[in-house]
Formats: sequence, C-alpha cells, structure tokens
Amino acid sequence: MNLPRKLYKLNLLSKINSMSRHVILCQRWNHSDQSTLHSDKTTHFGFETVQEEEKTGKVYEVFENVAKSYDTMNDAMSFGIHRLWKDIFIDRLGPTHDSKLLDVAGGTGDIAFRFLNTVDNLSSKQCAAHVTVADINRAMLDVGEQRARDLFKIELPNPRIQFVEANAEELPIEDNSYSAYTIAFGIRNVTHIDKALREAYRVLRPGGRFLCLEFSHVNNSMLQWAYDQYSFQVIPVMGQLIAGQWKPYQYLVESIRQFPNQEEFKAMIESAGFQYVTYENLTFGVVAIHSGFKL
Repeated sequence: MNLPRKLYKLNLLSKINSMSRHVILCQRWNHSDQSTLHSDKTTHFGFETVQEEEKTGKVYEVFENVAKSYDTMNDAMSFGIHRLWKDIFIDRLGPTHDSKLLDVAGGTGDIAFRFLNTVDNLSSKQCAAHVTVADINRAMLDVGEQRARDLFKIELPNPRIQFVEANAEELPIEDNSYSAYTIAFGIRNVTHIDKALREAYRVLRPGGRFLCLEFSHVNNSMLQWAYDQYSFQVIPVMGQLIAGQWKPYQYLVESIRQFPNQEEFKAMIESAGFQYVTYENLTFGVVAIHSGFKL
C-alpha cells in the first residue's frame, strides 16, 4: 500500500517541478518581451541583449576594471602572441617619417609606441611623425600616459604623441586630418560599428589608410572547438586569478563570437566608403587585419 502512495507523491512532485519551470520560462519570456516593447534599439553585450544606450557604459566599466592588468592579461591569454600580431599590424601599415596616425581605442599605447619606434628606425631624417591616441576610457589612457613616461621616457605633453579621451563614434577631430587610422582589438566594443567606420573615413585625408586588427573567426571546425574550449573554460578563470576579475573576460570571449566574420566586416568597411578593402588572417583566423583606403 505504501509503494503506490510514494509513486503518486513522486509523480505529483515531478508535475509541480515541471510547472514551476514552465512559469519561470514564461516569466523570462515576458521580461524579454517587455524589454523589446520598451525599446526596439537593442544590441549585444557579449551574449546579453541590452539597450543601445547601456552598452557604452557597460564597456566603459569593463575596461576601467581591468586597465591596470590589461597588458599582463594580454600576455597570459595569448601566450605573448598578441605582441607578434601587433608587430605585423604596424609592418602592414608601413609608416613613414611624416605619417600622422590616429590610433583609436588604443589607450595603453601598444600601437602608438610601436608606430613611433618604427618611424624612428626608418632613417636619420628628422622625424615629423605624430600619433594621437584616442580612447573613451580615462583609466586606459592613464595607463598609456604612465607607460609613456616610465617605459619610453616621453615627457608629456609632447608634440609627437597625445592622448585624447574620445568616443570612436563621435571623434572631436576635423575632417581630412590624418594619413592613417588604426584600431586594434577595439571596434567590436563599439555600439554602432557603422558609425565608427564612417568617422574613420571622415577624419582620414584622401589617400589615407584604415587598418583594423580584431579577433575574427576560425574556419577549421576542429581548431574552432579547441579555441572555444580554451576561451570559455580557461580565459575567465585566468582573469580571476591574474586580474581578480572574471566577468570582463567572459564578456571578451562572448564579444568575439558576436563580431561579424571576415567577409561581413569587409562589406561593412566598403559600405563606409573605403576602397581596395582586403583582410589577412593571422593564426588561422583567430585574428584578422582589415585594410581599406580613402580615395
């Protein structure tokens, strides 16, 4: 007599749990639906859907939290390969002694310092090259300015380099001002990538070059599986251990998956007005260099 009663109770509990899950799912759906009704201007923040006006603040907070450990984490996550990627990036840019570069989302100065070192090594000519480092995040710029003083012995202000707090979508820069525009590992964090690309086109001189280094899409399925395992299982843990933050690095790996693939991003660059648009995969497509010219 006890066995059927126990089975009945178990069956009843199973039904209750099932109904509870259904209610929770409905609540989640309704919450999502209400958010959509509230505003149709949504975007992604990693795998999370947020209102467009929220994303800039969320990205700002991410980089503010990791600014001091940013370069250390880059070394750890990529096993130092990010340095090689950036060296190749500057090599592809091919700066000259009179180049005028705008490096966007470059707060810590990694690209800017490579640029200056390259032009300094070109010849004995007096170097007239200049780089403006623009970043929306003050904490990242502070790191770059400190590196300029401590590592490169550059006194600020300096006619060769300046650091400017600016949004890639609304640059406080005159039209046709720069011979080159670079952005490394930054454009996927922009809310409106199309606006940032149009701004890049606007501030470049005729004949100027756009160059973007960004995480991209691996085409080999086996390599993609291994890359995903490392990205989602290791990188956030590494972030917690090294930087004391795991959420920014969870966002990092999610934002990479949300970024357009090589062909899609190429089409976006062309839509902004650039011509002779190409891309070059590095490390099997883990990152790609995208290039275009304003003619």
